[in-house]
Order: sequence, then structure tokens, then C-alpha cells
Amino acid sequence: MQSFSSLACTDVPIKITLVHVCGENQAGANPSLSLAGLVAPLQSVAQLLGAARFQWQIFSVSTCAEIDDSTIAAEINKSHLALLVSDEVKHSPNSELLRKLTSAIQQARFWGAVGAPVLWLANAGKMQGLRTALPWASYSDANEVAEHAILMPNLFELDGQCITCCGGAASVDFALTVIHALFGADAQAHAMETLCVERVRNGSDRQRIALHTRFGVLQPQLSEAVTLMENNIEETLSTDDIAQLVGLSRRQLERQFKQYLGTMPSRYYLELRLKKARQLLLESNSSIVQIGLMCGFSSGAHFSTAFGAQFGITPREERQRKLSAG
Repeated sequence: MQSFSSLACTDVPIKITLVHVCGENQAGANPSLSLAGLVAPLQSVAQLLGAARFQWQIFSVSTCAEIDDSTIAAEINKSHLALLVSDEVKHSPNSELLRKLTSAIQQARFWGAVGAPVLWLANAGKMQGLRTALPWASYSDANEVAEHAILMPNLFELDGQCITCCGGAASVDFALTVIHALFGADAQAHAMETLCVERVRNGSDRQRIALHTRFGVLQPQLSEAVTLMENNIEETLSTDDIAQLVGLSRRQLERQFKQYLGTMPSRYYLELRLKKARQLLLESNSSIVQIGLMCGFSSGAHFSTAFGAQFGITPREERQRKLSAG
């Protein structure tokens, strides 16, 4: 979220507004999982930094509410980030309310949605040409308009001024990533310690079920190719081998990866192996050399170079962080 971190240079307090859209007669009830995942990290950092540096608020509205534009605009006024948040997958706002909500959040420097509202915005044509982290459970409900969005199976996405997150448990990772971009590693570490979170998933981490739900029927060969990669981490396959095994030409396979996953097969495979290596560095006692070999790297130098390019630190530094935390 490099462009998002530009807000860290502002002299005024950073202001985040969460617009929680809930079902009829549920305003003020227990928060949804997506909302709770955002609130806990933001609340922790707000207490740490104080109102002079960070302010946040929740504005709740029912999906069937009658509300005027000025009321919403007043709540979101001068927000640096405004997000629609909800887990109400089956109950979207009426078109007029959604228009008002969308118009209001778009007045913020950055705007977007977490959870079910990602689908609402996509179906309303607000995500045209934008990389969009649509919750996997919503793919079957996406209409033809949503096809104009670039649907990504990632946990969250930032494209220009628009931010989307699949919601649920990923809301915690998303909030912690935002905190790091705005206030730095110390603020993020404070929130992680408060919430007992050991690891923050990246936005590029995939929604596991999304791959098989979206591609299992519509793109069975793509789903099969991803499964082959996941099952062959140590003894890696070439792109040509994978293409042949799934019944595609290399060019056809590359085209499907580029269209649906936004990357090339070799790059996706490398990232998959590096994420597995990172997991082993943090969760196992195997040596760094052993982990490199277990993840398909022919030498320690090759492993270290690729790991550093992906994560910005060496495998040894990653392992040292684990030891220091312990």
C-alpha cells in the first residue's frame, strides 16, 4: 500500500470512517465479523497515538433506512479513508441508499468496501477497471456488471484511490496493514501484541476457497494447475510440464494466469514456494538450507536472493525475528 502511505505525511490527524451497513432493526447490535476485525486494531492504535494523530468513527445505517445525503456527508466529512463494511451478503441496500453511501465515501481521499459491500459496489458498476478483492462467497452472486471489475482472489487490494477487502478474518490483516502504512512498524507491533496476532497476511495472499470456487467449474484447468503447484513444492515442475499435464499449451496457460490471477505461472509458483518457506522458517526448526531445498531451491544463495526480493529481508533475518520474539 505504497500510495496509501502518502497519508502519513499529513500534518492533520488521520481520520478513518467506517460506514457499517446492517440489516433491518440491527443497528447497534453485535458487530459483524468484518467490522469487529477492523475495530479492534484501530481502537488499539487510537489509544496509543491519541486524537492529535489518529481519529476514527463508526456510522451505522440499516439497509432499509431513509437517509438524506447531507447526513451521510456530515459523518464522513474530511475523512482520509471511508469504508462500507458489512457481512449482510443476502441483504444489500436499495439502489438509492447505495448511491448516497457510495457518493459519500468517494469524498474521502481513499474509499472502498470490506466484506459484502465489495459486491454491491461491483454490481453497481463502481469498480470498472479496478482490481477488486471480492469475497469468494459472493462470486456466484456477481452479475454481468461485476465482470467489468478485475476480480482478484486476494485478501485485499488497493487500486488507485479504491480499497477492497474480502472481509471476515482478513479484516484484521487488512487493518494491521493500513496501520503499518500510516503509522509505521511500531504502531502495528503494538496492535499485534494487543490482539495476540503473530503474523500479518499480505494483501497478495489468496483466498484459498476463491480459487477452487471460482475456477473449479469455470476454469478447471487453471484450478488444476494451481493444485499441481501446491502439491509439488519440493520437486518443482516447469511451466511446460504443468501446461501439458492440464491439457493446455504454454501460451494458453499463461493467458489464463494473467487474466484471472494477474501474474504469470512461473511468478505465481515462485511466490507460492516462498510463502511456504516463510511459514517453515517461522513454524519449524529445520535449518535454512533444508527449508530452501524443501521449497525447490537448488542452493542457499538462490533461496536467499529470491526470499529477499520477495519479502525485503533474508531468510536468516526472518528466522532471527522468530527467535527474538520467542
